[in-house]
Amino acid sequence: MKIKKIIAGVLIGVAGFSGASLALAADGSKASYSAAQDAADATYKADRARCDSLSGNGKDVCVKQAEATREHSKQDAKAEYKNTPKALASARKSEADADYAVAREKCDSLAGNAKDVCIKQAKAGQANAVANADKQLEITKANADAREERADARYKVALAKCDALAGAAKDDCVTTAKAALNK
Repeated sequence: MKIKKIIAGVLIGVAGFSGASLALAADGSKASYSAAQDAADATYKADRARCDSLSGNGKDVCVKQAEATREHSKQDAKAEYKNTPKALASARKSEADADYAVAREKCDSLAGNAKDVCIKQAKAGQANAVANADKQLEITKANADAREERADARYKVALAKCDALAGAAKDDCVTTAKAALNK
């Protein structure tokens, strides 16, 4: 149970830090993207410096956490900049890998069966996050396809209505249908 709380805490903590990059790259421009990348690096350096006062596994976990925070920030900024479902899925997969590295490092402080269970839970969390990213990409693509099919059907209906007209009225009807349905 303690292991689950640790992993959940890591995932929540890392997710909370990734919001800063979204705010910086919200408009999707190259300058905002670069600023978000620079901010992620600056935050990493500050977080990494805080780790220097620690030792042993605590330091290792701190370093992995700082790296994961940077990865989340950079991936969120990249996904926002590219603004595609594929970029978002790729970002979530990279973030899952970073979160796994943190969880895996936390497992190193354990021994025996507890460590084995911890590693398996960390791996399961990573697999779950990757599967969710893949599924979300599939859903997004399916929704886009369905929207396109609905638009095509509405366009065909509009053209059928225009067939009842003749001459300039028909041409105006077709032009209006094309404009209204982005065809």
